[in-house]
Amino acid sequence: MSVAIRQLRFTSDGAADTRRLATAVGRRLADGSLVLLEGELGSGKTVFAQGLADGLAVPETYVVTSPTYTLVNEYPGRLTLYHVDLYRLPTGAADLESLGLADQIGLSGVLVIEWPDRLPPAELPPEHLQVRLVPSAPQTRDIELIAYGLPYVDLIDRLDFFSA
Repeated sequence: MSVAIRQLRFTSDGAADTRRLATAVGRRLADGSLVLLEGELGSGKTVFAQGLADGLAVPETYVVTSPTYTLVNEYPGRLTLYHVDLYRLPTGAADLESLGLADQIGLSGVLVIEWPDRLPPAELPPEHLQVRLVPSAPQTRDIELIAYGLPYVDLIDRLDFFSA
């Protein structure tokens, strides 16, 4: 069975643009969504996660930060946001089950994983939204959304980030 794929490219002129795009994505995420954030240090992954939190209606009283040392931060909202940062794990050193993440995939809430390359590729489900952030200038980022699976293809097709 093949998985539907759709791509959308966006150039962000700063953190506000990145956050606005992520907010539009967050508004359209469904229960059980999986978002993988890829990019080097300082590329804007946490800013993107903050925008997703905005789109998921996480109250402003919650400060969305990268869970580098705690591994997972949980935020209430329209859907619960589980924000995972695997940066400190060696590549391929752990699997979703041993990290306690296997139970979150496809269930209630939205699971966002920074540094998903730290997991064996076979551990990730075939349907997810991949977000690549690549700095192209000091404030500019090239952002690519890659939809794997019909729910995410539909999300990209309906995405109108200019009105977010």
